[in-house]
Amino acid sequence: MESVRAIALLCLVSVSFSAPLTCKDLIQPVDHLDLHQLEGIWALVAGSLNHSAALENMKLRDSITVNIYNSSGNSRVSYTQINRFGDRCQYLYYNMSVQGSTFTFDAGKRFNLSGSFLYTSCPDCLVVRWDVESRRRVSLDLYLLSRRREVELKEMEEYRAQLKCLDLPSAVVMDPTKELCPEQAATEPAAAQTEENAEKQKD
Repeated sequence: MESVRAIALLCLVSVSFSAPLTCKDLIQPVDHLDLHQLEGIWALVAGSLNHSAALENMKLRDSITVNIYNSSGNSRVSYTQINRFGDRCQYLYYNMSVQGSTFTFDAGKRFNLSGSFLYTSCPDCLVVRWDVESRRRVSLDLYLLSRRREVELKEMEEYRAQLKCLDLPSAVVMDPTKELCPEQAATEPAAAQTEENAEKQKD
């Protein structure tokens, strides 16, 4: 009986002190992503990229939100990024094609942006890898988005471990007390008006 108890205790200890995830586990793309899981409003919690000027530019934003919706039912979705600078809101509109865990932005010849959705243990988060190439910027970006304005410490530590695996700088963590911009429906005319700003956003 004592030996049975000892084995049971050992099993509990093994579970409690399970080995941390390796970089291979941390930066693997998700196995399956339902487009319905993507839809709705996401707040940027933290972000990092290996382009110093663009990283500094991100620090100028008080808040960043992303609105994703899919009205067509296929793999093409609408993506709106909303940046707040003080009392000013900037709306950037894109179309994005999603295939499994990977995606590509439709930006014509202005810039190339593709990426993937990576593993996260956070139940209401997205960890998004961007590979960006434009006339003035080539970068690897990693963003943590959530339905919440801030995440639990263990979730943030997991994200920081992913940054370390990709050899990216320390994250810019957004201030959850800063106001978000209001939602604005994406329309084709508005998208055309923001093309120049969209390119600057990626440069």
